[in-house]
Amino acid sequence: MVRLSPVDILLGISVALIWGMGVVFAKAAIFHFPPILLMAFRFTLTALVLVWFVRPPLGQLMKIFWIALISAALQYSLTFTGLAGVDVSVAALVVQTEVPFLIIIGAVALKEKPGLRKWIGTAIAFIGVGLIAGEPRLGGAWLSLLMVIGGAFTWAVGQAMVRTLKDIDGLTLTAWIAVFASPQLFVMSYIFEGDHVNAVISANWIVWSAVVYLGLIMTAVGYGIWYSLVRKHPVSLVAPFLLLLPVFSIIGGVMVLNERLTTQTVIGGVIVIAGVAFILLERKPKIIAATDNA
Repeated sequence: MVRLSPVDILLGISVALIWGMGVVFAKAAIFHFPPILLMAFRFTLTALVLVWFVRPPLGQLMKIFWIALISAALQYSLTFTGLAGVDVSVAALVVQTEVPFLIIIGAVALKEKPGLRKWIGTAIAFIGVGLIAGEPRLGGAWLSLLMVIGGAFTWAVGQAMVRTLKDIDGLTLTAWIAVFASPQLFVMSYIFEGDHVNAVISANWIVWSAVVYLGLIMTAVGYGIWYSLVRKHPVSLVAPFLLLLPVFSIIGGVMVLNERLTTQTVIGGVIVIAGVAFILLERKPKIIAATDNA
């Protein structure tokens, strides 16, 4: 039976903390800075740091270009533009629909057979999102909420595309997604956002600290730890750590940004996490010892 060591458990919790707090720092930065431009600087920093340590994945660069466009440029543009209009707690909980979306896309596009348990978990998660969406405070933030949901969907599409890649390690993939995503995000920022020069000149230490955190800690360090865990253990064993991500984001939103949680958001969030947990925490079949009838 495969077990996680205490060090691996600590690393898994660290990934959830790093990624969860990344949402909080990004929210703090986009009070002062265009969100897509913030993501462009984030991936530029990641690319500049990592690209020197990996070889170009020749023969797969075009596939990675499209994966970067979908799972990085488009996804982060939607998610963090949406984040500008909703609380961190709402965004962090809604983003958990990445897992149910991945189940749906796997079934439709990859002809996978998820099983009844995964479909039930998917339904539970979307019920929770519906409850969060019905929160009276979000009455004027439907577009922002839909953007966050759209970001979760495009992430799932990107992960399905990643599954078509062969013989490429996580660090190389992270580096080259960043290489392609950087110019893509700058172009998207140019099209959909304005006043770039003034935004850069007037950016304070909060913005640039967020860029460093998002580019180095959240992306390079976070994904480095994550891929090391995935290489050592089955994904089903380490994926449940991601259920802690919205918990850390919510705590950070309350403590750092003074956000206020409502009862409806909490109940909806618990339902979302329960649905995702129902998908991830599958029961292992019991092993029945064979008896010798001879």
